[in-house]
Amino acid sequence: MSTSQYFKPGATAVCTGASSGIGRAAALMSAAKGMHVFLVDIDVEDLESAKKLVVERAATESQKIEAIVADVSDEKAMVGVAEKVFATTGECNFLFNNAGIGQGGGALTSMDVVQKVMGVNTFGPMHGCLAFVPKMRESGKPGLIVNTGSKQGITFPPGNLTYNMSKAALKAYTEGLEHELRKERAESGGQMRAALLIPGWVNTSIVLKVEKEKAKAEGKSFDKDDVFFHEDKPANGAWMPSQVVDFLLEELEKGKFYVVCPDNDVDRETDNVRMLWTANDIVCDRPPLSRWHPDYADKFTEFLNENKGN
Repeated sequence: MSTSQYFKPGATAVCTGASSGIGRAAALMSAAKGMHVFLVDIDVEDLESAKKLVVERAATESQKIEAIVADVSDEKAMVGVAEKVFATTGECNFLFNNAGIGQGGGALTSMDVVQKVMGVNTFGPMHGCLAFVPKMRESGKPGLIVNTGSKQGITFPPGNLTYNMSKAALKAYTEGLEHELRKERAESGGQMRAALLIPGWVNTSIVLKVEKEKAKAEGKSFDKDDVFFHEDKPANGAWMPSQVVDFLLEELEKGKFYVVCPDNDVDRETDNVRMLWTANDIVCDRPPLSRWHPDYADKFTEFLNENKGN
């Protein structure tokens, strides 16, 4: 399926987490291609600013560019978003379930935090699919669903287990979704496909927003310049959101499901070896997360050096 079926003048894009970062970059790309664009986010102020940028990027004045304030963790809210989109344009050709939060913690993190993170990062894309996919199917038009995962949901680095769990679950869900859509394509002429976007290190505002919310909860002042990196203070090793979206389009055009993005610090070969090592923890009966186990540090380095380029 060529991406021109989804990204074309008059088609409709719905992007969650669109107030900044990769979501906003995807909305800008869609507008530049002449699509109607619906930006969805919970951050009212940043969402309005993003909408203005997307309107400026639109290819024609006839395009519908709308901002919808909605919490993706609220299933009914996403049903409302879908109803509004289909009442306005009658279709959705590109559903980008991208909204995410970086909060979390370890194995004993409170369930309030776990449910919040899972609610946005895992259930959010599921709510998007439940609200939109049946309507997309009924429209009879080509449709693409992209869910934003994470390398942390594949290699599980210690430090934020809750986040890792949320993205691992989303990976499993998106794989299952594409399997079902593939069967529909093969058996009944279905026109829909799904893909999993797996960004590397990206200059987004996900950390900034966590720190901003934390400062607000603690009654402290907040200065975004104190945050290590974000879109307005890019780190050299990280890609910009627009680079991720450009890479996504390139990989989708190749028919890829797993869109594993490199960045300026880590290449795809290194990512592949890291993922392979993680999967082999079970096969080789090693301790979990052995890559960070002192007894296996040297062995992992040897494995990396031996397998890069193979």
